[in-house]
Amino acid sequence: MRATSLTYVIGDVHGSLSLLRTLVKRCRRRARNRAAILVLLGDYIDRGPDSSGVIRFIMDLQSEQRELVIALKGNHEAMLVDVIDGEIEPELWLSQGSAQTLRSYGVASADALPPDHVKWLRSLPTSHADGRHFFARAGIDPGKPLTTQSAHDLTWIREPFLSDQRDHGRLIVHGHTPLKAGTPDLRGNRLNVDTGAVYGGALTAAVFSDAKTSPVAFLQAD
Repeated sequence: MRATSLTYVIGDVHGSLSLLRTLVKRCRRRARNRAAILVLLGDYIDRGPDSSGVIRFIMDLQSEQRELVIALKGNHEAMLVDVIDGEIEPELWLSQGSAQTLRSYGVASADALPPDHVKWLRSLPTSHADGRHFFARAGIDPGKPLTTQSAHDLTWIREPFLSDQRDHGRLIVHGHTPLKAGTPDLRGNRLNVDTGAVYGGALTAAVFSDAKTSPVAFLQAD
């Protein structure tokens, strides 16, 4: 009989390295010797104290087990790349908490960030899917098939996605919209795991088994 595989999906980190380290340890402890995939939903940088440490930690995780660690691009990572490429003004990124990111790297501007980190940020996908779930930073445009979603909607959308009640064929697992109650929000068609870690809430991981669509557990670090 084939062992059940697990997927751990972690919400918005925003420079909270200590919480991320603790939560990954808890995920690994729970998985024991079972196969486990780790999906991170983006927004690793800005607002929190150690964005550079978070990026290094995730890059190290991928270097150890690349096929088991999937890191998606968040809107904050997308903004940083756009600043470097001259697509948006630095002031827009600065208004979103990037001063803490620059401070964590010990640099004064985005173009002074380590080239390997910038290359990694550029390479991040905007979605991931398995047989039962579709993972994205912010959500989806509910009026389009999952196969034709735009990168902008996957990383930025809120409405009309959050209030839409249609069945999308898979459970949409996302972050991006902080939950004031500090607990994950499971609906019939989506799951939000952004429990506001950078605002004093917990960092949350949803645990999925390949045997069912709904999460089988939640783990938190606070």
